[in-house]
Amino acid sequence: SWVCIRANTTRGFLWSDVETRTLLNIWGEQDIQAALDGNFRNSFVYRDVSRRLGAMGFERTPEQCRVRIKSLKRQYLLAKEGNLRNNGQYHKICKFYDTMERILSNRPALDPQEFIDSGAGGEEAVDGLEEDGEDAQDAYSESTGECPYPAETEVKLEYPTVPIPIPVKVTVGNNSKCLSSFIRLRPQNSSQSASNLTARAPKRPRKRRANFPMEKLMEQFLEQSAQAEDNFYRVEEQRLQAEDRRREAEHARELHMLQMLGQMFSSISSSTRPTADADLTSIPTLPLFIFSVLERHYCLGSTSHRGMDDDILSLVKSIVPPLTSKKHKGQDGRIGIIGGCQDYTGAPYFAAISALKVGADLSHVFCTKDAATVIKSYSPELIVHPVLDSPNAVEEIEKWLPRLHGLVVGPGLGREDFLLKTAKEVIEKSKARDIPIVIDADGLWLVTQQPSVIQGYQKGILTPNFMEFTRLYEALHHEPMDSSDHQRSVMELSVAMGNLTLVLKGEQDLITDGSKVISCSTEGSGRRCGGQGDLLSGSMGVLAHWAHAASTAGIIRSVNPSVVAAFGACSLTRQCNSQAFQRHGRSTTTSDMIQEIGSAFKKLFES
Repeated sequence: SWVCIRANTTRGFLWSDVETRTLLNIWGEQDIQAALDGNFRNSFVYRDVSRRLGAMGFERTPEQCRVRIKSLKRQYLLAKEGNLRNNGQYHKICKFYDTMERILSNRPALDPQEFIDSGAGGEEAVDGLEEDGEDAQDAYSESTGECPYPAETEVKLEYPTVPIPIPVKVTVGNNSKCLSSFIRLRPQNSSQSASNLTARAPKRPRKRRANFPMEKLMEQFLEQSAQAEDNFYRVEEQRLQAEDRRREAEHARELHMLQMLGQMFSSISSSTRPTADADLTSIPTLPLFIFSVLERHYCLGSTSHRGMDDDILSLVKSIVPPLTSKKHKGQDGRIGIIGGCQDYTGAPYFAAISALKVGADLSHVFCTKDAATVIKSYSPELIVHPVLDSPNAVEEIEKWLPRLHGLVVGPGLGREDFLLKTAKEVIEKSKARDIPIVIDADGLWLVTQQPSVIQGYQKGILTPNFMEFTRLYEALHHEPMDSSDHQRSVMELSVAMGNLTLVLKGEQDLITDGSKVISCSTEGSGRRCGGQGDLLSGSMGVLAHWAHAASTAGIIRSVNPSVVAAFGACSLTRQCNSQAFQRHGRSTTTSDMIQEIGSAFKKLFES
């Protein structure tokens, strides 16, 4: 008997649903399928599949990709046979049945029963997989449970003409004698003798298998695989929660220790009390362990900032919708820009094109009639509506609001009373439809004049620079702003606006919703050119839609979605500024920054 023992190194860690769907999307692309159809040797095809999968953030070897595809096709064909036998119920167990059906529906049809009987043979017929003999035997063993046997060949037997002694028992009366006689056997020819022996030999009974339906076995296998995958994710989630609790407990202990140390040094004179920028080694009376704790405390600012940045950044990554072939146009975001007049046509263009570059499917610009032609000439990607200065502007824009997922008000709006009045009414209509609203530039001038237009709206975000922030602060508080403490000022203004999300743009962007202040310190550059704020507001409009959709779906909890969106947009704008400055230096413009959105987005949110 033959014994098949093989250590298969291609069976890697469990594939997640997202990773598997990404693999299928790549494998189903037209150029990949064409390469598989046209070549029996296709290792280079799976190297390309592995490379594309790595570009999407999933590291798998070409062999792991090939084995995973083989397994998925086997499940699909078995599920398809069960689907025909069981009136369409079996495919519910095969998670990727519909995706495989879409990809393989244009390929030459296979007989599922033939695939089951022949093991890997059916799979090789699908796309001409490149396998050596060992791989084929392994695939055969997986599907049948037996080791392959060499094919039977005809054997010719030659028998020599020699006497063969045969004992003969002769019985005479009551006595028996055993005689040995020589009987000469002369077969007429060797081939006839071999055929006679074969005819007389009893047939070897075939091994019977247990009569288990293949559908039942496959169903059990798929259920166990799904259960194992669910258990893994559950354990991973518990591990992350335990890690969070550990960090919180450690932070609480440090705070308690610092409080105790504060009480210990309350009697020390102010001349010897350490300050944030004091040299702690100059205090000889401190024990060594107290020195180390205090030194760590005074360094906690930057460390905690980095940790907080990483935490918020991970939330931004979680709200980015995956790219799948099942989506339709507009599903990932339809953004409207309210702005654009005769004097300012670049700002609405920058905001609208940035929204598209970040990932929105459609971008609408509602501008004045004399600005429409100019904005259209910038890019054919934008949908331009020349209605902002028409007598029935609000009614014209309101017709589009049910189709929009986010609104950006202010880029290139101008300060004419009629345009500001139209913008105010559009904001009111959008609030009634619960649409996220980002207000920038001249839209902030409107808010300064009439804060109630957006006050208390939790899906609203304001993005002032320092001068716009100062005007808005003094309009609400009726007193000069304390420029020495920006964090306190931005917190106070947010509270005064009804815990509205605010982004104070500057050397470090300060983001708050009135509960805490988050600083976005992603490295940018010293270059400040016109239009960067429009890039920020356009990208923020898309991220605000994604963040609130993720919050509704339960993906993010206990964090204000508007804060997550604001942090993501600030990080992206700063990264674009840094990359563009590395290429162009002092000559960097906003157009150069827009060209960097794709690579910057991938580096921050998809790596």
